[in-house]
Amino acid sequence: MIDDPYAGREVWFLTGSQGLYGEDTLAQVASQSQRVAAALDLPVRVVWQPVLTSSDAIRTVIGQANETPSCVGVITWMHTFSPAKMWIAGLDALRKPLLHLHTQADAALPWATIDMDFMNLNQAAHGDREFGFTLTRLRVPRTTVAGHVSDPAVASRIGAWARAATGVAEARSLKLTRFGDNMRDVAVTEGDKVEAQLRVGVSVSTWGVNDLVAAVDAVPDKAVDALVAEYLDVFEIAEDLRPGGDRHESVRYQARIEAGLRSFLGPARAFTTNFEDLGGLRQLPGLAVQRLMADGYGFGGEGDWKTSALLRILKVVGHGRPGGTSFMEDYTYHLGPGTPKILGAHMLEVCPTIAGERPRIEVHPLGIGGREDPARLVFTAATGPGVVVGWADLGDRFRWVANDVDLVSPDEPLPNLPVARAVWTPRPDFSTATEGWLTAGGPHHTVLSTAVTADEIAIIADHLGIELVHIDADTTRRGLTKELRWSAAYHRLAQGI
Repeated sequence: MIDDPYAGREVWFLTGSQGLYGEDTLAQVASQSQRVAAALDLPVRVVWQPVLTSSDAIRTVIGQANETPSCVGVITWMHTFSPAKMWIAGLDALRKPLLHLHTQADAALPWATIDMDFMNLNQAAHGDREFGFTLTRLRVPRTTVAGHVSDPAVASRIGAWARAATGVAEARSLKLTRFGDNMRDVAVTEGDKVEAQLRVGVSVSTWGVNDLVAAVDAVPDKAVDALVAEYLDVFEIAEDLRPGGDRHESVRYQARIEAGLRSFLGPARAFTTNFEDLGGLRQLPGLAVQRLMADGYGFGGEGDWKTSALLRILKVVGHGRPGGTSFMEDYTYHLGPGTPKILGAHMLEVCPTIAGERPRIEVHPLGIGGREDPARLVFTAATGPGVVVGWADLGDRFRWVANDVDLVSPDEPLPNLPVARAVWTPRPDFSTATEGWLTAGGPHHTVLSTAVTADEIAIIADHLGIELVHIDADTTRRGLTKELRWSAAYHRLAQGI
């Protein structure tokens, strides 16, 4: 990957108590909370903070968390009873994701030895209720996880939150480069870039495609040679595309585009291209874009910066897990015989991290763009559960639409389809899912992931204030219709006048 999004990242572990218990009890609180913090096995480092017993201390540590770039979120636990009015100033200032951990030091009660000293020390059962009320009263976005940290299900949920919090941190600092504008006359790829930077944090900047062309043309041959050697080692490739083959130059030019993109993008971790604006590029970027996506970059075709940003965010969330995450487009349907299925693809740009086989480099004509035949990776996505999510701008708010899906094998081989593809069945069924997606205004460009869960997407959306419509196995037409109406009312009221 271009970078390890978890390197140097941390979450802060905050423990609540109060001064009236005395120093001996507070020392036990500190010892036990350190033990709980140490038991958390997260993709980021857990930084234990001293026990908090006053409003000033709470406000100070939360202010420090806000201003510490490496801190992606805070975990709170009210070990004893921590009067929550002293948390108000700090929680009101909090700008990082919060996980309210409702746990206790030990899973089992020592029934035979419980006395009032034990009861005074172990009060999370009502201390966290006091804290939870205040979070609700202040309308603080948070994730609440209840159970002992030794429980694998609890540990998994905390880990998912840590990943989502890192995704939020990525969004807050994400730089995205657009080469040209979006595809002419297309509605859903439009969007409010100012609102995106204000709410999500992504900064979108546009460059002329010929600025990229200059970088591509300046790539030295030795850099192209190095990339081609890597292609030969990683991918299947026909003899006529190998060095000395009749069509080898098509592959070399994609390598040149890849190297040019990497040098041009600099700190940007997401980008878009547009086949209607290729300037001096000899080919529409295909293999080059697929390679950058596999390395962790966000991408959106036809200038779709929202999907590009979403892809980068979810690449970060799924980093290091089995499966992959890719730019995708619902292309066509199989409506029978048998179970209806969706065939997803794009002109060229599907990420090989979702591949179920060793990808093949192929060169075929492309009827769009009016350029040379571009090289691309061709494969079929691996089977298994996944989620498809799209980002729409409704004018008064952003909406993410997600659908749980099951990736399946094609009913028959696809020998004449010269692009990478994925086939899936949506949950709960084709009609309910697609009608729900259309009713919700979901876009045709999406992110398909087998490495990220809908729960993690929900955490990110909640913290960023983005409406999420989740179509899953329990969705019904009537229920979704009601949800959309209630959600629209809620989000409009929440924005105020």
